Amino acid sequence: MIGTRLDLERIRAARHVIDPVFLDTPLYRCEALGRALGCAVSIKLETANPVRSFKGRGTELVANLLRGRRETAAVCASAGNLGWALGWSGRRHDIDVTVVAARRASPAKLDRIRALGTALELVDGDHEMARQQAAAIARRRGIRLVEDSLDIETCEGAATIGLELVDRATSADAVLIALGGGAMATGVGHVLKALRPEVEVVCVQPRGAPAMTRSWHERRVVTTATVDTIADGVAGRHPIPEVLNDLLRVADDAVLVDETSIVTGIRMLWQHAGLVVEPSAALGVAAVLADPGRFAGRHVVTVICGSNVDMDAHRRWITR
Repeated sequence: MIGTRLDLERIRAARHVIDPVFLDTPLYRCEALGRALGCAVSIKLETANPVRSFKGRGTELVANLLRGRRETAAVCASAGNLGWALGWSGRRHDIDVTVVAARRASPAKLDRIRALGTALELVDGDHEMARQQAAAIARRRGIRLVEDSLDIETCEGAATIGLELVDRATSADAVLIALGGGAMATGVGHVLKALRPEVEVVCVQPRGAPAMTRSWHERRVVTTATVDTIADGVAGRHPIPEVLNDLLRVADDAVLVDETSIVTGIRMLWQHAGLVVEPSAALGVAAVLADPGRFAGRHVVTVICGSNVDMDAHRRWITR
């Protein structure tokens, strides 16, 4: 493995760049959820901000960097959350943002990107096709291609969550982090391993989108031909080698959970915490449901990473 790309001092400095609306998000013990799961559970709520996900922490750093370089346009591929966040930060920093998404992406997420006034292009196929189209637009227009997890700003922005956990979650035994491209897992994991190495970093991914988890276990990039999960925010097929290298340094474990556990997690977060969450945000609860003995009697923190969910689907999940 090569050295990690993340830097603790840059992460600390990031807090002075990111709009405070994304910082110091709620962290609290949810006793009702803990009783239902058989362990102490604290919730780190990354949805109480203008874009309803943690992605704004990273896009604020990206937009600030572009403004400093006097670049006025950027393009990204997104399942929804990154696009909305980059559009929000771009508008704040006078950067013209184009988002490319799969036509079958969550309608709720696409509608929120449009409502912001951000340019949106849809492609047939999945997120990997959107990535290819975004790269083509960047080449054609000569503008910045923002790549989630590969661009270190997206990882170090997410890593500021870790600083807040270190300061406030002093009794935590484990932190459960949704794993997709890897920005949040590598960022938060880097901070925890630097400052609280005794805390277990557990990454959680759907069984129907296992590429990064398989790659972590095999210590090499493993791609998949398809994905099949309701957790669209973490449904990648092609792990990025540099991100995998970072993840190998900080994750204590990477686990897969089935769709039933994800849906039950969504329902439990609604019933016991009053939270409307997207499937990716329920992965931590799903991990406890899948292996309750592992976490019994321990204090776990689950990062609620997004709430951009189609409400018709959410109603079906919570009443299933």
